[in-house]
Amino acid sequence: MSDFKTLQVWQKAHVLSLNVERTCRTIRTPMYASRRTQLFRASMSVSANIAEGSSQRTKKEFARYVGSSLSSCSEVEHHLIVARDLKAISLSTFEALVAQTITVRKMLYGLRRSLTS
Repeated sequence: MSDFKTLQVWQKAHVLSLNVERTCRTIRTPMYASRRTQLFRASMSVSANIAEGSSQRTKKEFARYVGSSLSSCSEVEHHLIVARDLKAISLSTFEALVAQTITVRKMLYGLRRSLTS
């Protein structure tokens, strides 16, 4: 369909995944290792699904991958809420990452709408 790197939503999702990765590096407590891994993997999945979906043959197939990215955004937000509640990340870090996640989610809804209309 297109070069995924030119899509603004991929660019923002990529930045989100980098910021989540940086944050995950600061979570050192061993008991949070699995949560840290889940958060990191979910954030990477958002941009990865956009990249993979953009190479599909039809808009309908691409839209399916965008749906997976949306699901991963919800998963990222959930893991961020848990990390905040467990005090594994600061409130300011939580707020910044959730704001980025919401921005990406809104853009994904718009992309999916344009692909399915």
